[in-house]
Amino acid sequence: MKKILITGGAGFIGSHVIRLFVNKYPDIQIFNLDKLTYAGNLLNLSDIESKPNYTFIKGDIVDAPFIDALFAKHQFDGVIHLAAESHVDRSISGPMEFIFTNIIGTANLLNAFKATWKDFTGKLFYHVSTDEVYGSLGDEGLFTETTPYDPKSPYSASKASSDHIVRAYCHTYGLPVVISNCSNNYGPNQFPEKLLPLMINNIRHNKALPIYGKGENVRDWLYVLDHARAIDLIFWKGKMGETYNIGGNNEWTNIDLVHKLCEIMDRKLGREPGTSAKLITYVTDRAGHDLRYAIDASKIKNELGWEPSLKFDEGFDISVDWYLSNKEWLDNVTSGDYQKYYDEQYL
Repeated sequence: MKKILITGGAGFIGSHVIRLFVNKYPDIQIFNLDKLTYAGNLLNLSDIESKPNYTFIKGDIVDAPFIDALFAKHQFDGVIHLAAESHVDRSISGPMEFIFTNIIGTANLLNAFKATWKDFTGKLFYHVSTDEVYGSLGDEGLFTETTPYDPKSPYSASKASSDHIVRAYCHTYGLPVVISNCSNNYGPNQFPEKLLPLMINNIRHNKALPIYGKGENVRDWLYVLDHARAIDLIFWKGKMGETYNIGGNNEWTNIDLVHKLCEIMDRKLGREPGTSAKLITYVTDRAGHDLRYAIDASKIKNELGWEPSLKFDEGFDISVDWYLSNKEWLDNVTSGDYQKYYDEQYL
């Protein structure tokens, strides 16, 4: 491959994938297409922006003529599609943005990819998705690649739809595709509307730590750099038309996770034990809040040899240190739109 387009590359997961590919494959041109919404931040990539094999393009995947022209100009050999509206709360208050970006945007990319090549030899369209498409688990069981889809939120429904469209283009038009569905990511550069960076930032400023319901919802946590490694592996070695689940083997209830974070933050900030935990505030549960997600990642381990490299305690500690060492980044991204949204949601 000579040219790879990575959509959503200025976002949380995307920036880590961009960095990995730019540094690892100097002979491949890596193009970062991002709309730069509130969650996209080019500061995430300041360390590689001058690399000769990196190009940033600002644009919206919902704009079909723009996407068509972009593919016609550059003729990308591969696509790693990460661009998406991803916050469940925002999908509940404004579902149409999710429908346009996650469904129409994905279809636009597929159409442009299909139109670019008559021979798909050596080409690939990699669609990155979420475990939320599977719905909710009870106290036992794990999501596998064959778990029936049962999305519960506008966000997960839009991602489920995009997954189905990608598979349909594979079966109908013969497009070479792979799909991965991952669990909750954590790590550096995550926009602080998601649980961990939100809590870290609020503890810094002695603000309330809003916990939905009783905090009993369970999530499987995956370190973002491990996810990037998995994407790299699937892109080059994944079997065409297959789906791979990527999980961290780290199940935590939200409340247990926040209590652990409070303990770590008290220690790192030199506060009395129990200080941060006093900020925990229980708020009305999210509409349609899924109880539990958990992934069986045995397929990617058995077929491609991937498994998480960090134990959760290690990744968690690294993440907290990163946010505390990058207060300027946090302060920059938590101004404006974020603050307005946070105040409307919780205050």
